[in-house]
Amino acid sequence: MSFPSVFVSHGAPSLLLEPEQPAYRFLRTFGVELGRPAAILVVSAHWETTLPTLTSAPRLETIHDFGGFDPALYAMRYQPPGARELGVQARALLEGAGFDPRLDSKRGIDHGGWVPLMLMYPEADVPVVQLSVQSRLGAAHHHRLGQVLRPLREEGVLILASGSLTHNLRAAFHWVPGIPTPAPVGAFSDWVVDTLTGPRPNDLLEYERQAPEARWNHPTPEHFLPLLVALGAGTPGATPRRVHSSVTLGVLAMDAYVFA
Repeated sequence: MSFPSVFVSHGAPSLLLEPEQPAYRFLRTFGVELGRPAAILVVSAHWETTLPTLTSAPRLETIHDFGGFDPALYAMRYQPPGARELGVQARALLEGAGFDPRLDSKRGIDHGGWVPLMLMYPEADVPVVQLSVQSRLGAAHHHRLGQVLRPLREEGVLILASGSLTHNLRAAFHWVPGIPTPAPVGAFSDWVVDTLTGPRPNDLLEYERQAPEARWNHPTPEHFLPLLVALGAGTPGATPRRVHSSVTLGVLAMDAYVFA
């Protein structure tokens, strides 16, 4: 069974404690809609490395890589089985394409992975490999990563790219409930959906130059780069679908896309 590649915005860890949020409700049903994959390859914005790196531990321990949140979040555990064979296979694909990937036998799963997965596949019984991002290498590098990993989809692997469609944390920290979402968030989100569903989706690779308010929405690129991996892993010529759109903390667009 072939699976799509998908991009989800994981928001703050506190999303798990906010069932009233539209993004929470979406993720709770999204895994059911996708079905159960043979394994999941998670591309997380919260693991930045110099070289592409894949987890290879037999079980991924929960990494609480955040501070200042509700104590209930630190008690949460999501410890899926690892998928070393998938990691080795992904490494071989990347090596064959000229990358220099690594395996990490100690790394667990950070909240970029376990926050959406706890809602999508709460039983934590689907094997998971996590892949890092290389923020200094830009959009084209990550798009190519997705292209190289695309064959895994035909083996029932869900490629789950986890970031945030917009990610201005300074604005989020200063957001006051009741204040309208700033215009740059909508302008950027509209440009992304228009680009991905239009005739030139690969213009997304030029987002820093073409998208309105790109730097305001992404002062640093790591939360946008997973979307480029999902795009690359999609079937050439197929039109991506935006399957969710909402905003949390006033400025974090929680859009999700499916790339068939």
